[in-house]
Amino acid sequence: MEYDIVIKGGRVVDGLGTPAVNADVAIKGDRIAAVGDGAQWQGRRMIDATGKMVSPGFIDCHTHDDRVLLSDPLMRPKVSQGVTTVVTGNCGISLAPVAMPGHTVPPPLNLIARTAKDVFRTMRDYVKALSDSPASVNSAALVGHSSLRVSVMDRLDRPAGKPEVESMRRALDAALEHGAVGLSTGLFYPTAVHSTTEEVIGIAAPLKRWDGVYTTHLRDEGTHVCDAMEEAFAIGRAADVPAILSHHKVLGRANHGRSVETLALYDKARASQPLCMDVYPYAASSTVLDVQRMGDCERVLITWSKTRPEAGGQDLFELAKKEGKTPQALANELQPAGAIYFAMDEEDVKRIIAHDHVMIGSDGLPHDTKPHPRLWGAFSRVLGRYSRDMKLYGLEEAVRRMTSLTAAQFGLQDRGVVKAGCFADLVVFDPDTILDAATFTDPIKPSIGIDCVLVNGAVVERDGAATGERPGRFLGRESRCAPGLSLPAWA
Repeated sequence: MEYDIVIKGGRVVDGLGTPAVNADVAIKGDRIAAVGDGAQWQGRRMIDATGKMVSPGFIDCHTHDDRVLLSDPLMRPKVSQGVTTVVTGNCGISLAPVAMPGHTVPPPLNLIARTAKDVFRTMRDYVKALSDSPASVNSAALVGHSSLRVSVMDRLDRPAGKPEVESMRRALDAALEHGAVGLSTGLFYPTAVHSTTEEVIGIAAPLKRWDGVYTTHLRDEGTHVCDAMEEAFAIGRAADVPAILSHHKVLGRANHGRSVETLALYDKARASQPLCMDVYPYAASSTVLDVQRMGDCERVLITWSKTRPEAGGQDLFELAKKEGKTPQALANELQPAGAIYFAMDEEDVKRIIAHDHVMIGSDGLPHDTKPHPRLWGAFSRVLGRYSRDMKLYGLEEAVRRMTSLTAAQFGLQDRGVVKAGCFADLVVFDPDTILDAATFTDPIKPSIGIDCVLVNGAVVERDGAATGERPGRFLGRESRCAPGLSLPAWA
């Protein structure tokens, strides 16, 4: 048998959590043609995976890669850690559909769109841009609630009225028709904090028709985290779709340890409705610089500042002391800006990562001058630090949370599994050396131990270098099945 590519001599991790097996993988076109004993197989290209693991390409379920897919399509921060598919539009912010002619881009939308020229009026326009200039990775897009609000409301410091809810509902319906995978909210942020639960439920009505999902950056991740979780559950039930809690965490010293409480609440709710959550493997968060977030932090690192670009990468508290200012005064002076907040407990992070129904997402911010290291290292960090070194779970289980579980939750058909007939999104890595190299002081560094990455049957990364191939696709409605399954329908 002759194939386009044959990966020989590796141990295959199928993505379903089953034990790894010695097997070869044959690829024909953009799909896996065979998995098994390839002694008689010939390939136009042979890849030696001796001593390595061969797994499905990792699916980053929580990204803000909306614009970088177009501005830097080789997607090095993701490809270099084995990611082959990204889900964009999280936390209520998406590049489409957005209409704000002449408007200043409000935070947090300015995390992905620095000017009004960066946004797209319709999801169809955004999909066309991705098709005209493909990236190295696949992408699926959520519609941001804040993006909808910015588009239809004259003021964001109030709940939406009925006509505005109807306008947002129509815009969501059209975006879902054009291929969006669901609706996201960021109810903590100023653009959405004045929204009512009823407003979100009204907007979310089309999700069921299009097999969409609801994802949410909770209204509160601190003192009132359980109330915020109950709100998310209620919205999921009302829309009759799976609800996904974004980057689940508990913030603030007074709340350290409360992951025991939040996970118990989650498990209780999951018994009666479809739910999932994602987590990034770090005890520090990152978003826009907000004075309200600073009070309960051990440290605050500045990731970018439009007014003082040279402040990127510096400790806010130390810089304020050096300049004889209060941290609050300096934070106001730096606006608009972004920051990393050290307000989480490592034991909570480990407890959440260890939960059996948690996906891995990076939540990285690719346009930050000094980004959170999760942008470059989240997936390799789970495999190296939490799976291999800390032994929170085995390698096969770690891979499942990065592949088939995520594919199932977003309904990504024929992705996330190493099986004949599935798309050839694959990563070859060294289980003994894989690890994140990016740090808070040096955050832009590729991971260690990634040997080869393929997307739709094309090699996009080999031996630590990009090949220049850009075979990524937008995963629209034709690429999906019903979401929220415990395992992919094709497994």
